[in-house]
Amino acid sequence: MEKKYFELRINRDFGEILSVYFDFLKQNIKRFTNIFLNYNGIFIVGLLVTSYLMVSGFVGLIAAESNSYLPGDNTVPAFDNYLLYIGAGAILFFFIFLIAAGLNFSISSAYMIQYEIKKGEPIDKKEVWNLVKSKGGSIIGFILLLIPIYLVFMVAVVIFAFIPLLGFIAQYIIQFFLAALIGVSFYSMLSENKGVVDAFQEGWNLVKKSFWKSVGVNFILGILNGLLFFIILLIPGVIVGIYTFHVVDSNIDVTESVVSMIVYTLALCFLLVLSAYAQCLSQFVNGILFYALHEKEYNVNTRSKIEEIGKTSS
Repeated sequence: MEKKYFELRINRDFGEILSVYFDFLKQNIKRFTNIFLNYNGIFIVGLLVTSYLMVSGFVGLIAAESNSYLPGDNTVPAFDNYLLYIGAGAILFFFIFLIAAGLNFSISSAYMIQYEIKKGEPIDKKEVWNLVKSKGGSIIGFILLLIPIYLVFMVAVVIFAFIPLLGFIAQYIIQFFLAALIGVSFYSMLSENKGVVDAFQEGWNLVKKSFWKSVGVNFILGILNGLLFFIILLIPGVIVGIYTFHVVDSNIDVTESVVSMIVYTLALCFLLVLSAYAQCLSQFVNGILFYALHEKEYNVNTRSKIEEIGKTSS
């Protein structure tokens, strides 16, 4: 059965944006997931290594801490070795996260842009990658500009922390406004061939004029995506919880158990990969928001349809 094309360049209200997001997701989730897995294969392997290092370090620390209090045990726990595992895993994770976050932010944006260009026709992964590759320099510049932006945001968070209730509310309003600003600006950069600064200026202009819509969309869909994330984690979480109870109840030495290390490593890796995937879904939210705000501001699609009607009637 032919899939329906969801036109993106339409000035939608709050409720329509939420509705189209889920319709778009339902139609494209399988196709996008295949592209996501294709381009994240090397990062998944890296996250497996990271997960193993961090699990080995934390499990080793817990075991060493327990053994150090056993009567008559004069062995010196190898805390330094386990801290080294954790440190190496954390450093490796930081670099993988930085690169993978930029890649997945770009892939999800490029996918939606290709969807709009091709009017819902099947999207080849090479088309997505070619768009990302052609904007490689701008993407790196965009990511670098995010560093001072987030530093300013962290300073604001610290300041608002001293203001009861109102500070808490203001912090989250700024957080979701920032999410909308970054997401919309990124789409502007990729779809309109703008420079990094020009894209941020355009994003600021669009999001500021529809402030509460932008904040509200990111807030509501952030909660809904979080619930989806929780539901997906529920079954493996219960399995790992039951296994952990079995380990504790049976006094299994986790540091010596290959099965335990595999279970905890895979569980942590799954959590990290799923977090990266959730980031892609959040960028789809801002893609629909971008097209809605852009059409509201410039009426590109409306004027195009009027011109087509004029040509047909003449």
